[in-house]
Order: sequence, then structure tokens, then C-alpha cells
Amino acid sequence: MARIGILTCSNATQDLGCSSVACLGDLRKRKGAFAQYPPDERLDLVGIINCPGCPTVVGPAKLLQRIKGLTEFKIHAVHLSYCMLALCPFKNKYTEAIEKSFPDITVISGTHEEHITYGEFQNRVEKLFCQPRKNMVDVILDRD
Repeated sequence: MARIGILTCSNATQDLGCSSVACLGDLRKRKGAFAQYPPDERLDLVGIINCPGCPTVVGPAKLLQRIKGLTEFKIHAVHLSYCMLALCPFKNKYTEAIEKSFPDITVISGTHEEHITYGEFQNRVEKLFCQPRKNMVDVILDRD
């Protein structure tokens, strides 16, 4: 049995409302990065965590605390989600930190099947972040 954790991008999950549906769907269907597991091996999703946000000097240390929470439940692998691969400029630094601190855990790049290129995904995410929206100043100043 493969015990798996998934690491997602906090911008995608917290700011943009991603619920990891595509990641979980492909886990169940053994598609995308989950196709690499033997068909007769049971996959046990232990947990989904998100990164601690774009890092400061302590970014990797904060991430390792979250990974440690998964290791307490004996995971074998942690998958970096598609959004981490496409959006995160720190993914290599994070991968190195995880591999160094938890050598018994395999870090796997990817979760669900890619339906668009990283570039197209980045463009679409940028548009989501850059949409005009109201904020608290608008409420305070009673702007419609």
C-alpha cells in the first residue's frame, strides 16, 4: 500500500478556492502522476497540505513542519500538485529541503493530468488574481 500526501499551492487553495478536485479525481482513477503506481497496489491518501505561502527566509522551515505532520502518519510519498509545478518559483528549493530532511519519503512532481501548458495555466491564474475587485476601503467609503 502506498501512503501518499499531496502538497498544494496556498495561493491556489486559499486565494483562488481550488479544492483539489482534479488531483483527487486522478488519484482515484490512477491517472496523471498516480499512474506510476502498480495497478494492484492500494493508494491511501493520508493528507493534503498546502505550502506556507511564498517564502521569506524561513519558508522551507515552515514547509518542513507541515511535511512532518504527514510523516507522523507514515507517508511514503508526497506529490507536488500541478499548481505547485506550474506556479511555484520555490518548488526546487522545497523539493531539496524535503528530500534532505525526510530521505525515506519520495517527492513526486505532479498529481492530475495536464490539460493545458504551464504557460497557459500561469496566464489564466494571473487573470484571476488581477481581476478588479472591491476591498474594505470601498466598504468604508461606501463605494458601489
